[in-house]
Amino acid sequence: MKGLWHNVQSTRFVVLLSLAITLLVSSPISAQDGAAALDGKKLFKTNCASCHYASDKKGTGPGLKGVLGRIPDGDWKYRWVRNSQEVIKSGDAYANKIFKEFNNSVMTNFGSLSDAEIDAILTYADKGETPPPPPGGAVVTVGGEAKQEPVNNTFLLIIVLVLLIILIAVLRFAKINLKNAVNEKEGRPDEPALPFLDAARKWMNENKRIVAVIGLFLVGGLVVNGWYMLKDVGVYAHEEKPGEWKGYKPSQPINFSHKIHAGDNGIDCKYCHSTVEKSKTASIPSANVCMNCHKVISETANPGSKEEIAKIYEAVGFDPAANAYTKPQKPIRWNKVHVLPDHVYFSHQQHVVVGKQECETCHGNVKEMTVAEQQRPLTMGWCINCHRETNVAMEDNGYYTELHAKMKEKYKGQPITVSMVGGIECARCHY
Repeated sequence: MKGLWHNVQSTRFVVLLSLAITLLVSSPISAQDGAAALDGKKLFKTNCASCHYASDKKGTGPGLKGVLGRIPDGDWKYRWVRNSQEVIKSGDAYANKIFKEFNNSVMTNFGSLSDAEIDAILTYADKGETPPPPPGGAVVTVGGEAKQEPVNNTFLLIIVLVLLIILIAVLRFAKINLKNAVNEKEGRPDEPALPFLDAARKWMNENKRIVAVIGLFLVGGLVVNGWYMLKDVGVYAHEEKPGEWKGYKPSQPINFSHKIHAGDNGIDCKYCHSTVEKSKTASIPSANVCMNCHKVISETANPGSKEEIAKIYEAVGFDPAANAYTKPQKPIRWNKVHVLPDHVYFSHQQHVVVGKQECETCHGNVKEMTVAEQQRPLTMGWCINCHRETNVAMEDNGYYTELHAKMKEKYKGQPITVSMVGGIECARCHY
């Protein structure tokens, strides 16, 4: 009988400890990438996801599903990842084919990656990824398209807590009955059952170590939960699935589609954002830039185009019937999408001209956006990682010829990243 009583006490401890652990694992620390230990996935997200998808979908570069079956054998993959331009200049037929197919977009060099890391990335991407539904999530079909219903974690946690409380109550009454059975057998009077709260206080006084352990779990869970909540303050973009980002996506006074203009019609980003190579800011184009085309294009095949173009006419005071600017102007109040804190210095000129970065590196695949959306977190950690992994653009950078020559001599064949030329010094971005 005493052994049974000991087992009841042990079970109670396990239940209470499980309650504490449940609260702990419900915090965001458990929501981190469950496959973080898979190096291929982690390395792909860190190095490749800004330009490639681990699927058939094309981004700035080709989709990488099935890539190992397409690329040449041997060490080609290592040479391409570390210095694609060198492979292209060697006259390699496949390299030049890919380069031309993707509008001569220059791939970032990843000279710091080892053979094993490149193999891990390509092995992961080659298989492609269909993210599994989260536990308890229901998949429903809407209009032929499978969509994942969100799981209400708070509701599930409440159910778990209620079940644990019921289990504790059942064990408590089982304990009382077993103890009274022992008392009856040994000729002692039954002990009255204390009210639940009084019994709880008594148990905590008698088991202070166990209470302390549970308290540590609870406090730890709350601290971690609070840390991750505060960490996301001001971060407006998150990767919900590999290669699929969701971020700040404000409505605009005119329904301007980057997909139609930059994607379908192939208009160069620099045509509208004309100061991106000359200034700290990329500039928001004036409505007069729109009128270069829309003075004669008042309607297109796209639904609603006539009404949206009419808003441009109203902004610049243009009368299409008279083909003249006869009305008062009304400035367009665009909603800014990408907003950096005031204490951060960022220059488009340095990144686009000197760094030779594509717009997609920071802004995502804008050519596919109907509504402009922030698709990169733009946090300090994200920028620093980019500076640590991006090689300095040495070719055709005449102003820095002498500096680059000294760097090549100093590092003697090592990949030279932006971080090695002061790219992670605090004063570069904060002063």
